[in-house]
Amino acid sequence: MVIVIINETVDLQVRDEEIMETIVSLDMLKKGERFRINRVTHVREIGKKLADMGFTKGVEGLVVRFALLHDPIEIRILGYNVTIRRAEAAGINVEKISAVLPAVVTQKGKR
Repeated sequence: MVIVIINETVDLQVRDEEIMETIVSLDMLKKGERFRINRVTHVREIGKKLADMGFTKGVEGLVVRFALLHDPIEIRILGYNVTIRRAEAAGINVEKISAVLPAVVTQKGKR
């Protein structure tokens, strides 16, 4: 009986580690990756402005593109696109909810 309990504990720890691997800051995501906001660590004005734009826990979004040198970042959230600085994105913890989207396929042989 003790072995079963130990195995269940190990399984729970592995699941927790898998979840933690998917939680990263928003600035670490790649173009096309989808995410769910876990936590906004910014406080005061920046945190309030991000919350006003829709960056709140549980909201899903998509990394649309990066500007030259990866700053700023264009994000699609709540049906609109918003551009935020990389430093602001670094203070938003997100959970990846899918891999990078494949390239857009056009009509037969056209690109």
